[in-house]
Amino acid sequence: MASSTWTLTAAAAAIALLLLLVIKFRMQEFLALLVTTLAFGLAVGTSPLALIDLVVEEMGGSLGQLALVISLGAVFGTVLQQAGAAERIATTLAGKFSDRNIAWGLSAAGFLVSISVYIDVAIVILVPMLYGIAQRTGKSLLYYGIPLCAGLSCAYTFMPPSPGPLAAAGIMDADLGLVILFGVLCGIPAVVVGGPLFGRLIARRVFVPVPAHLQVAGVAGGGSGPTGGEVTEDGAGRDDGGPGDAGKPEERALPGFGAVVGALLLPLTLIVLGTVGDKALGEDSAWGTALAFVGHPVIALLLTCLYTLWFFGLRRGATTAELRELAGSALGPAGQIILITGAGGAFGGVLVESGLGTVLAESMKDAGIPLAVFGFLTASVMRICQGSGMIAMITGATFSAPLAHAMNAGSAQIALTTIAIACGGAAFSHVNDSGFWMANRYFGMTVADTLKSWTVMKTAVGCTGFATVLLVGVFVN
Repeated sequence: MASSTWTLTAAAAAIALLLLLVIKFRMQEFLALLVTTLAFGLAVGTSPLALIDLVVEEMGGSLGQLALVISLGAVFGTVLQQAGAAERIATTLAGKFSDRNIAWGLSAAGFLVSISVYIDVAIVILVPMLYGIAQRTGKSLLYYGIPLCAGLSCAYTFMPPSPGPLAAAGIMDADLGLVILFGVLCGIPAVVVGGPLFGRLIARRVFVPVPAHLQVAGVAGGGSGPTGGEVTEDGAGRDDGGPGDAGKPEERALPGFGAVVGALLLPLTLIVLGTVGDKALGEDSAWGTALAFVGHPVIALLLTCLYTLWFFGLRRGATTAELRELAGSALGPAGQIILITGAGGAFGGVLVESGLGTVLAESMKDAGIPLAVFGFLTASVMRICQGSGMIAMITGATFSAPLAHAMNAGSAQIALTTIAIACGGAAFSHVNDSGFWMANRYFGMTVADTLKSWTVMKTAVGCTGFATVLLVGVFVN
């Protein structure tokens, strides 16, 4: 009993230290996780030299597949972004719907775009395209912006190869095929509630006009061209324009809608086929082996990456030197995500070694707390305290993974818990989140209106997704 008490006390101290470190090193999450891992290991009595060996071993082991998948996903997304995939999806879907129902098209566009494009980048590219529509109809900008951002938030949070859910799935050792299936299943109601339904409600209560200087710039003529620059996950990077440049004429030919959607769905389809083939046919059959091979996340993303480099690069006139430079630029942000994910995996290894997973698993069984609820609450607390959804998901997965192992959770339960963790990382965005300030800037809102709109939308997306996780869990378990 004393040992259990000491372990839980050390865990509480480590969580408090983690919160302080992440806040202090707001732009250095990797250092925060690494220092916290070392502090926790020493606090529970691990030998210093053994601790270093354990951290190195666990970090290397956790990154074997993830480093490849994250890097390939970053190149894939960057190529699509530079080809104009986001603009093509948004303009095509927006054109298919009437002004009355356009919110549904914008939600679908956001969901598709954010599968491969960072949400901050998508906001920079797509939100200025709404200015002309809002000015023409006279509706609040939120009527169109909230559905778009809900779609962006859902896919970026729930769907690999987006970095957050991909990292969480890797730490949880979840089946990516199941994560994708559950992500779509839980993401659809989350988009509907947080997007068109909430957007219509908030637009009646908060009127956000197109900023005056953009109206002078002649946005009413359309506003369908791309604008803005590139932004990293934390909102840093180059800015080729910003809101003031909305309405510039299109200067490049956009790719076809079918080609873009096909490229976005290709890795997801291959991964799901791999999961289905493995479970339905088995690895002993030739077809089962073939599907398992092409459906492996590394192979699926490699094939997709090679296809996009050819179809959206070489085929459209790009040189090999340009593509090499483009791929190199994509690996910078990917490197930061890889380091953060590796540090999270090392922290999880130290937790397992300390025996905390077994202690918490027994406590959860006695208290009747489901694994998915624990993961959601852990990620939510981290999200509220330090702002980064990525760190919230990694921390939630880091604490949930040893519990899943100790409780002998099945593959479906682990995949659902991964989505629950992602829901916690999506909800409760406020002033310490870079996405909050991106929305504040590009919608031209006050802080109070941003809290009423963006924060509530993100919370609706996360909580609706989590409620769906609990509902699906009743049937899966």
